[in-house]
Amino acid sequence: MNILQALFFPPEQPGGVSSMVPYIQERFIKMGWGMELFSLPKRVRNKGQEEVSFETFEHRDFEDNPLVAKYIQTYKDYVWWTKLRLQKSYDIIHAHHPIAALVMKQLYPDTPLIMTIHSSYERELMLNGRIREGGTEHRFLTSIYRELEAKADLLTTVSASFRSYIAPYVDRPEAIKVIPNGYDEKRFKPIAHDNAVTQLITVCRLVPAKGLDILLRACAELKERGCPFVLHIIGDGPMRKELEALAQELNLYDDIIFYGYMLHPEEFMPFFDVFVLPSRAEAFGSVFAEAALCWLALVGTNVGGIGEQIEDGVNGLLVEPENHLALAEALEKVVSDPIYRHNLARAGWNKAKKEYSLQRVITQFKKVYLGLKPEGSAT
Repeated sequence: MNILQALFFPPEQPGGVSSMVPYIQERFIKMGWGMELFSLPKRVRNKGQEEVSFETFEHRDFEDNPLVAKYIQTYKDYVWWTKLRLQKSYDIIHAHHPIAALVMKQLYPDTPLIMTIHSSYERELMLNGRIREGGTEHRFLTSIYRELEAKADLLTTVSASFRSYIAPYVDRPEAIKVIPNGYDEKRFKPIAHDNAVTQLITVCRLVPAKGLDILLRACAELKERGCPFVLHIIGDGPMRKELEALAQELNLYDDIIFYGYMLHPEEFMPFFDVFVLPSRAEAFGSVFAEAALCWLALVGTNVGGIGEQIEDGVNGLLVEPENHLALAEALEKVVSDPIYRHNLARAGWNKAKKEYSLQRVITQFKKVYLGLKPEGSAT
């Protein structure tokens, strides 16, 4: 059976898709399956000219909006690039972005299509202050969920909480299958170490949705309490200058290291002690599972898929979002008590190894693919 994994970004981009799909491809190929990756290069801009139409709503009602116009042009570019580059047929197409899914169904209408919804673009834009709930952009982007439901043969998503988020925008949320992300254990190599000062690390795009302003205020409180630490921030984004200025304002600049973007942070993480990320929303939170597999203690917010990965006080610590004092309290527990920190990290590693293994994902998707296998196709 020949399967196409249709991505939006090239697989070297950061995020849950890039940290999973290429390894899924590798495993399936080893099992004798055919599997290819396809994505839209960043250099392809304003090439597509074909008209776009949707089945469940009229996008022209939104076309005067700049964000919607850019989305539609990107759709056209994906059509143009797909027609230029793909010349063969596939038994199944598995898409990992709404544009990829809708374009593939347009160009391969008779091929079974699976769509995995990994995250919410509109929620990220709202949290980052770029759009408002109920506004033109929000109504357009949430309309896409019902269009995906109409076009895909199967919808999957990465957490039960994210399925609940999608529920108001589709007709049959119960039909959406939850398959959490999985990770190749071989990529993660815990390293025994004994840091004299507790090393905190966070890995994310530097945008408001990730709550790093809350993290810095929690660290300022931690410093005020006399708890020594160093915070390592891996990632880049539009908030970097603002966060650097806030670190100076809070007298934290000597306690924080900003690294910028890093392609494989999992190679770096095992040398640290605690992973912390106070996200304001998260569909799954792939980086928590990755940090757990590096044997780091986890501290996160009780939102989305993070709350499904962490059982508070058992394999990590959960706090409510927007509460820097609660976050400081949680960090103080893991900074001041190395044994407690070690036990949380071990429990987190055990759960991640059991529930977020790549083999589990392979088994689940293999079953899905075989269930959608067209008549006469070989495995």
